[in-house]
Amino acid sequence: MGDSIRLKTPLSGGDVSGLRSGDRVTISGILYTARDAAHKRLIDLLDQGKALPIPLEGQVIYYVGPSPAPPGRVIGAAGPTTSYRMDAYAPRLMELGLKGMIGKGKRSQEVKDAMTKYKAVYMAAIGGAGALMAQAIKEVEIVAYEDLGPEAIRRIRVDNLPVIVVNDTLGNDLYVEGQKLYQIP
Repeated sequence: MGDSIRLKTPLSGGDVSGLRSGDRVTISGILYTARDAAHKRLIDLLDQGKALPIPLEGQVIYYVGPSPAPPGRVIGAAGPTTSYRMDAYAPRLMELGLKGMIGKGKRSQEVKDAMTKYKAVYMAAIGGAGALMAQAIKEVEIVAYEDLGPEAIRRIRVDNLPVIVVNDTLGNDLYVEGQKLYQIP
């Protein structure tokens, strides 16, 4: 395997349009964390015509609910959560400029279609390796919904967070393509 593609947030349409499923990527810059409870609140705000507590244009949301930070660390384990729980909300956020999502597991066809339409990508983080993923996180600040505890929205600064592109802007799906490689004819 070759070197990783290095990305810096915020992402442009050009940044994500050049990515292909299977690409290894490292991301540096600002990401936002959010899981399903926070996503529901974001959509509720949009439905009420209110402003969101985070910017979406060019942003990446990491689907994670980190554990408390041990002494001397900025965050505890920060492994990805299952992404399909955000599928009901993701297309609307992509329509407003969200360019990347990081999690684990498959996405619905509606989400994959929205990635093609709005030029966004879905990337997988290493499941079961939350302590490893946390090493790439350098700063953490809760920016919304502190009452949700681990599911509060956090603004995190990452340095070379390793991910793999699963779904690209052309509709390719690494999970589908990967399975085809091992099918017996």
